Amino acid sequence: MRIVVALGGNALLHRGERPDAAVQQTHIDHVATALAALAQEHELVITHGNGPQIGLLAMESEADPALSAPYPLDLLGAQTQGMIGSLLARTLHDALPGHRIAALVTHTLVRPDDPAFARPTKFVGQVHSRTTAEKLARKRGWHIAHDTAGWRRVVPSPSPERILETDTIHDLLRLGALVICAGGGGVPVTADRDSGALTGVEAVIDKDLTAALLAEELKADFLLILTDVPCVYEKYGTPDQRPLPDATPTDLRHGGFPDGSMGPKTEAAARFVGRTGGLAAIGALDAAYEIVQGRSGTLVRPDLTAG
Repeated sequence: MRIVVALGGNALLHRGERPDAAVQQTHIDHVATALAALAQEHELVITHGNGPQIGLLAMESEADPALSAPYPLDLLGAQTQGMIGSLLARTLHDALPGHRIAALVTHTLVRPDDPAFARPTKFVGQVHSRTTAEKLARKRGWHIAHDTAGWRRVVPSPSPERILETDTIHDLLRLGALVICAGGGGVPVTADRDSGALTGVEAVIDKDLTAALLAEELKADFLLILTDVPCVYEKYGTPDQRPLPDATPTDLRHGGFPDGSMGPKTEAAARFVGRTGGLAAIGALDAAYEIVQGRSGTLVRPDLTAG
C-alpha cells in the first residue's frame, strides 16, 4: 500500500522536555524503529509536526540583536522542515539499509482571504504560565490561548488548498524513495492571481489537514495519524471515556473532539476517507505496524451508502 504517515509533535519532543538536539534525536531513533517494519512492506510518505521547533526559532529570532526584524513564520517553517527532515532522513537511512530516502522542503498554497487570518488558533512554541504568557504577548505582540497544560502562543492556521510539490513527490515515489515532506503542514504561501508569483505568509498550517490533502493528491491507500494515545476516545477525560476502535467520517464529525488536540486528527481522517473512499487510522507511534494490520488504534472506514 501507499501510506501517508503523519507524526505528531510528540514524535520529536514531549511536553516539558528541553528542546535540545540530543533529546530530539533520541525520539527520532524511536520513530525510525517504529516505522522500519512498515517501510519494508509498504510505500511510505512521512509528514511531521513542528510546533515546539517553530516556536523556539520564533523566540530566538525575536531576541536576536543582529536582526532588524524577526524572521517570518513561513521562513521559520522552512527551517524546521530542513532540520527535522535531516534528522529523520539520516536515522531512517541507518534503519533501512538500501532504501532511498528523500527529505523535501514543501510549500502549501492557502487563500489570502482565508478567515483563519483574523482568528489565530494554532498553538506554537512552549507552554508557559498565564503570567509569563501575558508578559510575552505584551512584549512581542502575540496572541495567546490556554492549552491543555498551560498558556501558549497562537497563530493563524489557514486551510491547505494545494501542495505545490505533489508532482515532484510522485516522481520520487516512482524512483522507490521513502519521502519526508510537508513538515509542519508545509511552508504557507499565497499565489498572485495574475502572475502566480508566490508570497510567504505569517501562519502555520495544521499538519494533519495537510497530511490528509497530501494523501488525497498522492492517491494513497491509507492515512496513518500517529500520536501519544492508543486510539480515539469518546468523552475523553470523563468517567464515561471509552475507546473507539472503528468509526466513519460521520461518527468522527459528530464526536465533539476538541480543536486543540484530537479535533484536527479526526477531521483529517474524516476528510481523507470521505473524499477518497480509502482508509485512515489514528493511534500510538509504538503500534504503527499493528494499526495498519487492524490490531490497534481507531480505524476509519467510509460511511455506508444506500444501494
